Amino acid sequence: MKRFTLTMSITLMALALTSEPATAQGGRGRSGGSVGPPPASERGQMQDRSNRPTRESSELGSANRQHQTQSKMTVSDHLERNTHLAARLQGILTGTDLQQASSGFKNLGQFVAAAHVSKNLGIPFDQLKLKMTGDSPISLGKAIQELQPEVDAKSEVKKAEQQAREEIRQAEAARKNENR
Repeated sequence: MKRFTLTMSITLMALALTSEPATAQGGRGRSGGSVGPPPASERGQMQDRSNRPTRESSELGSANRQHQTQSKMTVSDHLERNTHLAARLQGILTGTDLQQASSGFKNLGQFVAAAHVSKNLGIPFDQLKLKMTGDSPISLGKAIQELQPEVDAKSEVKKAEQQAREEIRQAEAARKNENR
């Protein structure tokens, strides 16, 4: 009986605490602790806001849809879509089939960073790729440590990731300018 009473008391307390409108959930909160629907004046304002998409919400929705579409693209798809980036990478990975070289990488950034590490440290790209995408894939940093233990892998990864971001950004800007 004591357990039941205790359980009911806790449940009622939790219910009482959660029945107050929360400002973090979109309501404005009202003084006086009233429970129930907001006054008619507030309902109209709330409805107007939720029915009219703002410029920001439209842009966010568009960016989110674009991100979802891009995140489903393979690295190979990105390279086909962005010929500027493909040309830049072909210069880094001379004599390599980019479609074949990019297969197995999780994302475009990882592939581009690996290409830069290969060039920066003189590590054959196929060895680096095998470490990163093989049967027991490891990170770029661990691959560098295993292939060239005398190198500061952490700083090399940081440098290559920065180069990859810049490479992708520049190629994307060039692609957009071309499409105008």
